[in-house]
Amino acid sequence: IASTLCPLIDRVSLECEFNNMDHRTDLNGVDRLIVRRGQPFSISLYLRSGGYQPGASSLTCVAETGPQPVEQYGTRAVFGLSPSVDTSCWSAAVISPPGDMVALSLCASPEAPIGRYTLTLGPSTQIQFILLFNPWCKDDAVHMESEQDLAEYVLAQDGLIFRDLNNYPIATPWTYGQFESGILDACLRILDMNPKCLRNPGKDHSGRRNPIYVCRVLSAMVNCNDDRGVLFGNWSNNFDGGVSPMFWRSSVEILRNWDTQACAPVKFGQCWVFAAVACSVSRALGIPCRVVTNYASAHDSNADLLIKRYIDENGKPVGSKEMIWNYHCWVESWMTRPDLKNPEFNGWQAYDPTPQERSEKVFCCGPVPLRAIKQGELTCSYDAPFVFAEVNADVVTYMKKQDGSMSKVTTTTLVGQMISTKSVGSDDREDITHLYKYPEGSAEERETFTKANHQNKLLHQQQQQGDGLHLAIKVSPDMRKGCDFDVFALVSNKGHSDKKCRLVFGSCAVSYTGVMGGNCGFKDMLNVELPPGGERRVPLRLNYSKYDAELTEDNLIRLAALLLDYSTGEALMTLRTIVLTNPEIKVQILGEPKENRRLAAEISLKNPLPEPLHNCCFSIEGANLTGGTVICESLGQSVEPGQDAKAKIYFTPTRSGLRKLVVDFNSNRLCHVKGYRNVIIGK
Repeated sequence: IASTLCPLIDRVSLECEFNNMDHRTDLNGVDRLIVRRGQPFSISLYLRSGGYQPGASSLTCVAETGPQPVEQYGTRAVFGLSPSVDTSCWSAAVISPPGDMVALSLCASPEAPIGRYTLTLGPSTQIQFILLFNPWCKDDAVHMESEQDLAEYVLAQDGLIFRDLNNYPIATPWTYGQFESGILDACLRILDMNPKCLRNPGKDHSGRRNPIYVCRVLSAMVNCNDDRGVLFGNWSNNFDGGVSPMFWRSSVEILRNWDTQACAPVKFGQCWVFAAVACSVSRALGIPCRVVTNYASAHDSNADLLIKRYIDENGKPVGSKEMIWNYHCWVESWMTRPDLKNPEFNGWQAYDPTPQERSEKVFCCGPVPLRAIKQGELTCSYDAPFVFAEVNADVVTYMKKQDGSMSKVTTTTLVGQMISTKSVGSDDREDITHLYKYPEGSAEERETFTKANHQNKLLHQQQQQGDGLHLAIKVSPDMRKGCDFDVFALVSNKGHSDKKCRLVFGSCAVSYTGVMGGNCGFKDMLNVELPPGGERRVPLRLNYSKYDAELTEDNLIRLAALLLDYSTGEALMTLRTIVLTNPEIKVQILGEPKENRRLAAEISLKNPLPEPLHNCCFSIEGANLTGGTVICESLGQSVEPGQDAKAKIYFTPTRSGLRKLVVDFNSNRLCHVKGYRNVIIGK
């Protein structure tokens, strides 16, 4: 194709179906060209007359992205025909014999910025396509070796997010839906609406070659604190003007709402919602990503690696600003870190879109290598001290007495427990704590704390050893919402002398972020006597009639036992948070699951409360199962105590494979009960 022959191009076929399938983007649809960098794709040029002659014909190609494309910044590339495609740079080659149809193979550089492109062939023929990161390409910064990992962390459209407590992790189903209609466009719009792009679009589009830059932008843009981001955070119990974060079961509706409502923030989100949306966007753009949960997660607001808590003489919290969340979710993305000059820091990087503290004057956090956190390398970019504190901070409790004095209380609270994510290829929980920290008390952990100047934790570990009074909380095996049950304070004397103590044993509702609510039960025993080797088991009854009015949507109750030794004046305190379990949702699929065949989900839930349920509603959603929408079915009658709420909901799967049908139940007294059923859809 000589340049003089370019006007003879009659039409161009983008071969979208073939290319998108080859680039694993066909789930986005095949109506437009969506390819990955560092991997060839082919288009067909149909000529009006004449033909391509090897060695005699030439073609100049110009690929451009962004409003100010410049070769210097990588947003513009000019290249001609080569004997064969070079996957290390922008290149083109003819792969068909001479004739009036020319098959042109093209390849984007594995370091090219992602986004929307215009490709100009010769003087005037133009095509448009979208370019994504390519974790299947060895030269891409997000390259991941394992096909099983890629299937989970890039292609999987649903998953599980672990919440509630480390001793009772509950898997919440979530639809990421990164390939649903309109989602990729919304994700690209997030990049376009970020303040860095609005200030300097040329520099921002150039930065999109780098997954480190893109993840940092997403960390800021998934929340709306400094920009026109996606989600509005709300940790109160007042959700007027929006919906409770518990309402969401999918990123799809959130991203669509933001995109179609002029980028107005969607109300409301909390940590697992922020993390899930960030995961959806990362996967949509081609960055391997997973949601992780850190149990007993510290929020260290002054970077001293210390959480200071204050209580009064009855064990009630007073004036504590720094918190320990029962759990906190963030995301990890897979990439190299050439900026850190150490190959050990390649791999999983933590970044957090939940707005907690400012970084470079913006509410964002990360990405930071997990390896840097584990080794205590707190100078690593970005925000290593904050993430290190989330999993390693020490907890110190002080008692403020009525006379104005203050004394230290011995506690056994451990931060950064059972860090969890969904396992590859199954619904099991994978414990990844070892990626963040060495075993408690190990020589490696002590070395890490020394490097991180975390002397307080070392001293605290030494102080926790020894004999004397011991205090623990034990719970009943069955703690279901709607039931009355007992919890127990276990007091023992492992010393060699008699002990006379005061035991304060209380309970209150608590949010997952550690904010205390109303009293659910309280006991104050002024004279607890223990001989050497003695033990007392003190029960505390928790009645539904009392705790029901105090519970938040998290269904959490904080138990606190405070033991005061009259002979020494020393105080010992232990805390435990319990979750009241919701009833199980049972799902049965009626019919043979096949593509484009109507199925029915028969759903039931038993009312566990001692009162009727009104305004009952089931809803279902699933990637490639419900057409990217939520299907609801309201029950016309009340459900009496002990009776089953039942519904039958119809849906039509659109693609074969293993799919997750997410189910939600709501009523006047029992809300946001979630369940799921894995469904294998045949062709």
